[in-house]
Amino acid sequence: MEQGESDERAVARELLEETGLRVIVGHLIGSVSRPSPVGVFDIHDYSCQAIGGTLRAGDDAADAAWVDAETFATLERLNLLTDGLADALTSWNVLPS
Repeated sequence: MEQGESDERAVARELLEETGLRVIVGHLIGSVSRPSPVGVFDIHDYSCQAIGGTLRAGDDAADAAWVDAETFATLERLNLLTDGLADALTSWNVLPS
């Protein structure tokens, strides 16, 4: 986040920069803390609706894709998701059945 920036504005800006998508930011889904070499990152995940742009991977991601529940489960089984992602989404009860 930039100084003085609201969560909603930061989410919209970061998603545009990192995924190419313009979004309407919804409610907070959940938060996690992740250790890093420079300290702890607090991550707040929000529900968003894509309203424009073209999905692409940002400079810190190998790929970006829309996936259905079956594909997500396969990616999890093959250990191809970001560490902790499936656990967080499951605990927040936001994964489709």
